[in-house]
Amino acid sequence: MLNIKVFGIVQGVGFRPFVKNLADLHKILGNVANRGSYVEIFAQGADFDLNNFISALKTQNPPRSTILKVDIATFPDKTFSDFQIIESVHEKGDIFVSPDISICEKCAKELFDPNNRRYLHPFINCTACGPRLTILKNMPYDRERTSMGDFPMCDACKAEYFDKNSRRFDAQPICCNDCGCEVYILGKNLRGHDAIKFSRKILANGGIIAIKGIGGFHLACDARNFNAVERLRNSKTRPTKPFAVMFRNISAVERECYLSDVEKSFLDSPQKPIVLLRKKIGSIAQNVAPNINKLGVLLPYTPLHMLIFDFPDEITDFPEVLVMTSGNPSGVPITIDDDAAIKNFDFCDAILSHNRQILLRADDSVMDFIENRPSMIRRSRGFAPLPIFFKREKGEGRREKGFTFPISLFPFPLKNVLAIGGELKNTFCLAKNDLFYASPYIGDVGNLQTIEVLEQSIARMSDLLEIEPEIIACDLHPRYQTTILAEKLSKRLEIPLIKVQHHYAHILSCMTENNFAGEVIGVAFDGTGYGLDGKIWGGEFFLCDTRHFERVKSIKSFKQAGGDKSSREGWRIALSFIKNLDIARELGLADEKNLRGVKFLLDNGINCVESTSAGRIFDAAAAILGICNVSCYEGEAAMRLQAIAERSERKFAAKFMNTDEIIAEMIKMRLEGENICDSARLFHDLLAEMIFGTVLELSEHSKIKNVALSGGVFQNSLLSGLVMEKLRFAGLKVLRHELIPANDGGICIGQAIYAQNLF
Repeated sequence: MLNIKVFGIVQGVGFRPFVKNLADLHKILGNVANRGSYVEIFAQGADFDLNNFISALKTQNPPRSTILKVDIATFPDKTFSDFQIIESVHEKGDIFVSPDISICEKCAKELFDPNNRRYLHPFINCTACGPRLTILKNMPYDRERTSMGDFPMCDACKAEYFDKNSRRFDAQPICCNDCGCEVYILGKNLRGHDAIKFSRKILANGGIIAIKGIGGFHLACDARNFNAVERLRNSKTRPTKPFAVMFRNISAVERECYLSDVEKSFLDSPQKPIVLLRKKIGSIAQNVAPNINKLGVLLPYTPLHMLIFDFPDEITDFPEVLVMTSGNPSGVPITIDDDAAIKNFDFCDAILSHNRQILLRADDSVMDFIENRPSMIRRSRGFAPLPIFFKREKGEGRREKGFTFPISLFPFPLKNVLAIGGELKNTFCLAKNDLFYASPYIGDVGNLQTIEVLEQSIARMSDLLEIEPEIIACDLHPRYQTTILAEKLSKRLEIPLIKVQHHYAHILSCMTENNFAGEVIGVAFDGTGYGLDGKIWGGEFFLCDTRHFERVKSIKSFKQAGGDKSSREGWRIALSFIKNLDIARELGLADEKNLRGVKFLLDNGINCVESTSAGRIFDAAAAILGICNVSCYEGEAAMRLQAIAERSERKFAAKFMNTDEIIAEMIKMRLEGENICDSARLFHDLLAEMIFGTVLELSEHSKIKNVALSGGVFQNSLLSGLVMEKLRFAGLKVLRHELIPANDGGICIGQAIYAQNLF
């Protein structure tokens, strides 16, 4: 008899029913059970049948599962009369939790089949689809340990649940119209189908509704209706930041956006992320995504979404595309419960909610593409908390009293780490051995409410993944709320606290994602990070590995005047380069009072900081070229600058310039009346050449041939493409982000790997 342990995404994906059916097919006796961190199988049969069973187990596994490792050992024979799924038993070990999965094709077909007993059921699911992480209390993944434990199965659902030939065999979230969750309109006596029809009428007539989904609420309105979109913007205090839009189907997307095969494969994948697609001139209101050339597009990923679009009622002209933006007040995490929805969404014409509890927030993931490969902007629903693996090779290890131990010889196990992440776009990471679990997206940590959500989420994920932190890691910035939280948790738990320089953490996150532990030239370009010298860094060149770094170059420093205002008002950065008020007036940077006031601050060094922020260089260029003087959201100036640059048809033979010279060239082109698209394109070419030239110089001196690119600036697909092309042509290996964000949403992984290697 064989004892088989299967590790990976094997819980919540129909793995035990798959094993049961496979065993019956191959005449295997025994049982299968969840063990919390793995699935355990006892298999008894003829050698020929056992070999076929194991082969099929590894190669024919369910489509939503991922097998990472299979351990097989012999075991004394027992007496079995058949093969059974037995009660789960909890055991310690590495845990792999399935993210939430979009509705599958078979359930979508049944949803609109009048002859199916789940016809128009807003919570239809099977072993291949539905909620997972957001309803999970703890492992093993069984119904009583999920939010669905509040809903006893009816006899018909029980029959399917225990029928090995059913698609819902052992499907933990199974339910139907008779026994499952229910949708309703808050504050009105409208439930079930009446609530959906009421919501559709509001949307078709230009109204706004809040919709509770898998991981939180969305705010929705007709994306074709300029007035509805503008009302939503005013209500949410979101003047220009783009809204995500949900299309009814792929055909509708193709009418409004350019869509490659690769983009389509991710857009319509089980994860159903928001994908940034180039806009066509179509019917979508201009104020959905003003001043940029891309739309954040997603497809319906829950049965409720599909019913909102296609419920069979009297409405014949329902919109093919809806604004579907995260339901949260500005600056706080996504709303997940009715009480908060009533408080936060008083401007909505209706709130469509349901009675399935959300236990862990999971905002929509957002993905762009660079060189036809993914570039994750926000990693959350559908992807988190799948771990990143960092496999240490022999000869790599940690230092102990002056000695370096190879990992295979090091006498102590790796420490468990809680890495708190950054202040903006926050995610946190729990690390155990070679697994790094990045959390779903939390958001910008600037107030008490977000800190409370972050702390609650840390506690829930620590329990779920059974990781008790032994070290805490955080950003170096002394005034970040995340740093303050890390200090508090370190004292409460009485464990060490490691503070990691922001840009080094960026490079480490890129190296970890690429499973690379050697020496690299790290290029970290972003907006703001606290430097070792107490100054603002953001355009950095490092020589580093996973244990130490040396800052060998940076872009030329400049002054940021006006504190936090300088990160929003690019004209302030532009003025620090221009210095001459007459030129500033000619460029129309600001009114006379503001120009003189900031000039005074710059001249006298009042309320100014020294900065090497690459992000602010983009802001300055956008202001000088008349594209964007003041940003209403983070990255607006850079996004608009890129959108303008991509209209240019010119290719420049750029020469090496430092940032002072690049900005001077932008001023010259603007004053001479050069085409703004060409000027914006030249800015990207010159910056790419500066990065390439600096890296090439460092490579020739250090003999390092590996380059890691990280930081929010490298989300710019135009700049990244130019830089990578130059580096590869010079024979250098480029490490870049794909499924971990290059922005601050990825630095928690870098913090974790450093802290783990340090101890």
